[in-house]
Amino acid sequence: MNVAIIKYNAGNIYSVEYALRRLGVEAKITKNMEELRQADKVIFPGVGEAANTMNYLKNSGLDKFIKSLKQPVLGICLGMQLLCSHSEEGDVDCLGIFKTDVKKFMPIQHEDKVPHMGWNTITCTKSPLFKGFTKEEFVYFVHSYYVPICADTVAETDYILSFSAALHKDNFYATQFHPEKSGSVGERILKNFLSI
Repeated sequence: MNVAIIKYNAGNIYSVEYALRRLGVEAKITKNMEELRQADKVIFPGVGEAANTMNYLKNSGLDKFIKSLKQPVLGICLGMQLLCSHSEEGDVDCLGIFKTDVKKFMPIQHEDKVPHMGWNTITCTKSPLFKGFTKEEFVYFVHSYYVPICADTVAETDYILSFSAALHKDNFYATQFHPEKSGSVGERILKNFLSI
């Protein structure tokens, strides 16, 4: 299977590559559009800041290119947020695959820490990403911005408020959490994505 990871100015790319290697998949890390177009699956990971990253994507032409992809695409963390319409992080317009905005967590009580960091449960799962899931599962999060519950929500998590832990529309899938850091549960999600 030909799997490509989009190379751009965001962290976390190599931990995704390592997680795929543990599953027996040698992924290609590339920003070459022809290599990305020919891949069976494309992963759009990310750790970083939305406005800077969108500037990079626009300057490289990757913004329009990512939207044109027809094969299954998996956005992770910042990758998921950049697939939305707009982010409050840097007040920037994003790719607009998912017609929803990204909001900043606002603490309500003293113990509400931002960023939301660590293990939390995902519930209300309904997507091929979660095939075989029958109960709440723990996954690993690190984020200060969230996507509200919307028409494309396929998993939910509660922290300060209920938000989208995963999204799915057409050939685009996305997780706010990091499957590559979520142990055996994350491995199952990556395997499910690879089998779509």
